[in-house]
Amino acid sequence: MNERKEIRQEFLTGERALFKSENLDIYDTIFDDGESPLKESHDIMLDGCFFRWKYPLWYCKNIEVKNSTWFDMGRAGVWYTDNISVTDSIVEAPKNFRRCNGLTLKNVTFPNAQETLWSCDNVEIDNVSAKGDYFGMNTNNLKMNNFQLVGNYSFDGCKNVEVHNSKLISKDAFWNTDNVTVYDSFITGEYLGWNAKNLTLINCTIESLQGLCYIDNLVMKNCKLINTTLAFEYSTVDADICSKVDSVLNPTSGVIRAKEIGTLTIEKDKVDPSKTKIICEGN
Repeated sequence: MNERKEIRQEFLTGERALFKSENLDIYDTIFDDGESPLKESHDIMLDGCFFRWKYPLWYCKNIEVKNSTWFDMGRAGVWYTDNISVTDSIVEAPKNFRRCNGLTLKNVTFPNAQETLWSCDNVEIDNVSAKGDYFGMNTNNLKMNNFQLVGNYSFDGCKNVEVHNSKLISKDAFWNTDNVTVYDSFITGEYLGWNAKNLTLINCTIESLQGLCYIDNLVMKNCKLINTTLAFEYSTVDADICSKVDSVLNPTSGVIRAKEIGTLTIEKDKVDPSKTKIICEGN
């Protein structure tokens, strides 16, 4: 086994400054002007480092990053990289983490998460906050806890997603997804979950205009729907709602249980009313 080497408090510039490095511990080092400084490297630990230019970690393996910062021009920072953990760090740069397999993010802030976390696999997120549109597109086998997002069109096309204790302010969240389960979370935003399959919401609070429509197998357990109108259109649904629902429109089939439904619209020329059972308190 190769002996590990150390780099401390360096200022590195130029393209591919540490190209194809291996078994290296890097401390308090700045990667400045120069693309792809660690491209094709493996078994690297970085602590207290600064990425100021593009593509720092591409085609890498076995990477640990701690207490580090990606500045705005450190964009497209981690692509095609496997087995990487990032903790206690700030990622200012957009378009980060693409096509990575085996990614862990813990105590990370993304102030500009535009087009971040695309097409990754086997991802764990814990105590992460992000602001930006199109977060998480086509990422599979994703687990999130204490995640906070402000940004539209999130998690489009994802499969096998588990979410706990999170807050999403996101229009068009979870479109075209398959096998998503959300626990103990808050989601607000129009058109939630359209064209999804196997979407389950447990102990959640939802606020959505025309949300939860066009879904194949929507399950809701002990959820609140606040200011949610035109819900469940063309969805197959098993919903247990512990609040009033302002309006429901043309569910395809299933059961909807709620304290009250303000306006229920079922149009016989569009859906078969006999396929959906509506249960409200006092009825």
